[in-house]
Formats: sequence, structure tokens, C-alpha cells
Amino acid sequence: MTFTQRHLLGIEQLRPDEITVLLDLSDKYADRNRSRATSTDVLAGMTQINMFFENSTRTQASFELAGKRLGADVMSMAMQASSVKKGETLVDTAMTLNAMRPDLLVVRHPHSGAVDLLSQKVDCAVLNAGDGRHEHPTQALLDALTIRRAKGRLHRLSIAICGDIAHSRVARSNIMLLGKMENRVRLIGPPTLMPAGIAEFGVEVFEDMREGLRDVDVVMMLRLQKERMDGGFIPSEREYYHRYGLDAEKLTHAKEDAIVMHPGPMNRGVEIDGTLADDINRSVIQEQVEMGVAVRMAAMDLLARSLRERRSAMDKGVMA
Repeated sequence: MTFTQRHLLGIEQLRPDEITVLLDLSDKYADRNRSRATSTDVLAGMTQINMFFENSTRTQASFELAGKRLGADVMSMAMQASSVKKGETLVDTAMTLNAMRPDLLVVRHPHSGAVDLLSQKVDCAVLNAGDGRHEHPTQALLDALTIRRAKGRLHRLSIAICGDIAHSRVARSNIMLLGKMENRVRLIGPPTLMPAGIAEFGVEVFEDMREGLRDVDVVMMLRLQKERMDGGFIPSEREYYHRYGLDAEKLTHAKEDAIVMHPGPMNRGVEIDGTLADDINRSVIQEQVEMGVAVRMAAMDLLARSLRERRSAMDKGVMA
């Protein structure tokens, strides 16, 4: 397997073949997790530190579970009670952690670029668990794995991403990944929730949801990022659901076997009809959660291999 990345900071840095390597290994971990033999010692003797400066349920829990299933010593820091609240800078926090000699550092931060800054200050592998509006690479990878397992491939599909594109790091990472894997990507939403210059990403943009959903293979709904909004981006949640919330009628414009996705947490009755979200014949939302553990296991496995190789090469250089 060829995977030479030192960190996993975003999809932007990954080549298509590296994405495939990640997904192939994730596939194996997904199958393993469905069997009784869920645990392995791939990360035995290694330390994983989780730093979540933003609240998280799915991402933090799946990173913790992934690390434990791989045999790592996992520590999750309560950042709300850390020295950051006393005025310590992110760089000072990084230097403190570096002195503890961790092997894997998982970071979620509200500011774009903060995880990249941390990666420059530590001697371990850093995984981006979401930074501001920038990227959420493991979410895009688990979405890709879910699509590939449901559709049997991850190329030449028509995929609609619907809703709050402007504030979504999930949308940004998915647009890049799906584009690199030669898919046709459509973005659907009101103009107020579309970022400037979005056409430069090689996507099609639709304001009318029914038109945008026509004959697509995958419908990916997004959460309204209310915490990142500082103005009146939508007239009301009721009006938003009427125009952009996914229901059974709107879904009829997609292909008959189109799958429905949502990264969570969901606002039922705002972004998606609750009955549709729970429809096991169309919705793969629970599969996304399941694939999250497998993808994070694969990402940490591959980064740990690269880390061991670098450290081995350095040790040989010192000995020489």
C-alpha cells in the first residue's frame, strides 16, 4: 500500500490513489468490525490524544473507539477545562503535548487552519477532526466508503449535496474528494448559503431542489450550521423545509435507487423528513456512523505505519 502522508489534515493533500488505499483498508476494518474479532494490536504501545475544542458526539466517540480497537492508549482531553481557558495559546498547548511524546493527535477546532498550525509544532501524526469552515477529511472519507459499499463504485456517479454549503466543512471536503474520484457533483441550496466562487470547484449549482435532484444517484443532506451564521440566511425554518428539506415527494426526482445521506446531527423536519431519514430502504445514515469507526481505524493505522518508518529511518541515521 502506498500512503506517504505524515498527517491527515484534509482531502486537498490526498492523491486519488491514496484515497483508494484508505478506502480499501477501511473496507477491511468495516468487515472486521462486523465480526466478533473487532480488536487488534496495530497501535499497541502508541498513545493517541484527542483534543476537541468544539462539541462532538459521533466524531469524538468514533475516534476513541477506533483507537481502542487498534490497541492504542487513548486519552481524551476536556478542552473546556484545560489551560486554554486560562489564556494559554494553541502553540503553547502544542508544545506541552509534544513534551508528552504522543504518537497520534486528533484535533477538532473552531478556527480554520488551527489543526495545520498544530501539525507544524509537534513530532507526531495529526488528524484533522474538523477545523472551522475549512475541512473535515474523515467525514468525507466515511461518506465515500458508504457510497462505494452501497453503489459498488465511487466514480461516474451523480451526487447532490444539499443545504448549507457556505458554512459546511463537510461539503468542502466532499466536493474535493468526489471530484478527485471523477464524480458529477451538484450543489443545491439558496444563494445565501452558497459560498462565493463555488463554480470554480467544478460543480453544478442549483437553486431549485427538484431540478437539482433529477436523476442523481446520491442525495447528501447537510445540517444548517446555525452556530456559524451571523445574519438572516434563511427566512424561517418552516420556509427552508418547504423549499430545501428532503421529503418523499422531492426524492422522487432522483433515481429510483438513490441513497439518502446526512452527516449528523440532523434537524428533523428542517433538513430532512424524519420518516425518510429512518427508511432502511433509502437512508444510509446509520451506515455512515458505522463506517466512521472503520475509516478512522484505517487512517490511524496508515499514519502510524508512516510514523514508524520515519522514526526507524531517523534512528538508523543517528546510529550511522
